[in-house]
Amino acid sequence: MNFFYTAKTDEGLSRQELRAAVERSVSARDARRVLIVPPDFTRFHSNAGLLTNLYYHLLTERGATVDIIPALGTHVAMTDAEITEMYGDIPRERFFVHNWRTDVVRLGEVPSDYLEKITEGLWTDAVSVEINRRVMDAHYDWILSIGQVVPHEVIGMSNHAKNLFVGVGGSDMINKSHMVGAVYGMERMMGRDHTPVRKLLDYALEHYLSKRPVTFVLTVTTAPDGNIRTHGLFIGEGRECLNEAVRLAQQKNIDFVETGLKKCVVYLDPSEFKSTWLGNKAIYRTRMAMADGGDLVVLAPGIERFGEDTEVDALIRKYGYRGRIHTLEQFNKAENTDLRNNMGAAAHLIHGSSDDRFTITYAVKNISKEEITSVGFVAADYDTMAVRYDPKTLQYGYNAMPDGEEIYFIPNPALGLWIDKQRFAEE
Repeated sequence: MNFFYTAKTDEGLSRQELRAAVERSVSARDARRVLIVPPDFTRFHSNAGLLTNLYYHLLTERGATVDIIPALGTHVAMTDAEITEMYGDIPRERFFVHNWRTDVVRLGEVPSDYLEKITEGLWTDAVSVEINRRVMDAHYDWILSIGQVVPHEVIGMSNHAKNLFVGVGGSDMINKSHMVGAVYGMERMMGRDHTPVRKLLDYALEHYLSKRPVTFVLTVTTAPDGNIRTHGLFIGEGRECLNEAVRLAQQKNIDFVETGLKKCVVYLDPSEFKSTWLGNKAIYRTRMAMADGGDLVVLAPGIERFGEDTEVDALIRKYGYRGRIHTLEQFNKAENTDLRNNMGAAAHLIHGSSDDRFTITYAVKNISKEEITSVGFVAADYDTMAVRYDPKTLQYGYNAMPDGEEIYFIPNPALGLWIDKQRFAEE
């Protein structure tokens, strides 16, 4: 079953077109008990919330029982307010919370020789394949994995099998997949398909979930001025839906700048970004566009912590965002068992640094500037910076400030990838 839809205009697919597409896929399946795995609130602009709501109502109208488990990964659980805002009027009791440490079953592993092959020898450990036990519950006769394909710092292009093996996966896959990406190199992967991390997840899907009734529902979206536009919807059971979504996302979600950015200002919506674990997308998605010696200013009014849980928060505070070489040195020290036992955090520390190539300034309100400085960033007062770089008046892209300073403004880093065309061509 493959149903592919691409918008004919930049306004995207209408709500009526999306409903018709969902209805068509529901009509093609006689499902009695359904599990939906959508993204969490950090992917609000995926339009997966609307699709989840449409699927829920169309399926229940046909007599199906529908359960929903948001793909949290290591993120904190969604609040009731976030669930309502994202998914609408679906009853709260239909939602379940994934715990990546306790709610998983082991299916097998991706062998070490395969990892060594796909990483050019940079990673040789096997990876355990775990997934939330509900995905393997035989009572479910249809599993809908809903999410957005967009450039991603760990895997290259997000979603598909990642939504399952990381979004509702276990610690070994989450930690090691992030470390594989960090060791292999973000710049070698972002915006590309068939990366080592993607191959790792493709292997897990083919070998361990091929007999489960999984259908992927993939969107390609942009959100100018916060208004979600769904440029494509790709529904399917194999990899073809991902192939089509990747091609469209590479067109819609990658912006090439003519030269490296000397000053880039990124705004993080406080309802979506409350930790640097999430907010560092401002760094991941712009690092390929930043000029050497440039300045990245992150306007982060909602940041109140570093990690999404207390353990990771403590690791970030202890080791800081101090570059790839420093982090790997700390990781390889036998005494640093806390970091070695949380590879995902180690990878995050690598991703969140510029390796001293450009300055990262976090402008915050709800965490002290001393704390920001202690982990390796430059700290600034949000209110002061927001007067100079007002996110309400800046336009996406290049802006000339009153004193002649030129900046590049990005209102939502999660929806794209920015690349210096000249640097990209040289590589």
